[in-house]
Amino acid sequence: MPPLATLLLYTLAGTTVGLLALLSGIPAAPLAGAILGAGLLSMSGSLEQASWPSGTRTALEIGIGTVIGTGLSRTSLDQLQTLWRPALLITLTLVLTGIVVGLWSSRLLGIDPVIALLGAAPGGISGMSLVGAEFGVGAAVAALHAVRLITVLLVLPLVVRMISPGQ
Repeated sequence: MPPLATLLLYTLAGTTVGLLALLSGIPAAPLAGAILGAGLLSMSGSLEQASWPSGTRTALEIGIGTVIGTGLSRTSLDQLQTLWRPALLITLTLVLTGIVVGLWSSRLLGIDPVIALLGAAPGGISGMSLVGAEFGVGAAVAALHAVRLITVLLVLPLVVRMISPGQ
């Protein structure tokens, strides 16, 4: 099958499941659904690995960065004036915990330390998968983060509802 047709089928699978995931009501459902749709198609082995045209990866990275960046506002900066201490504490704790869990998982479960460290890192799936791709382990890192992301998206809204019943 021509590479462009393969890429189109992956895009169609990601888009379809991403749009269907909107019906679930979970946060970031389109992202989780697109990962699930394209990932299941890829894991099925019925298609070759998608080959993205030159420059597409850079364009997608810029697009993801732009989406995240546009979510920041003057209000975000104002909030950081009072939230910098918890932001620092949370960041340091998550990074250190990710390192400990990554190294522990690598030794205990015998997986590649790079995969374990990047898979345990507190970053988002898109960012960490792109970093993983730079080290040649993007698919494995994406798989670990997909499991984490989907679990967090299912569990945390329930926990938030339980601790704040008025919302």
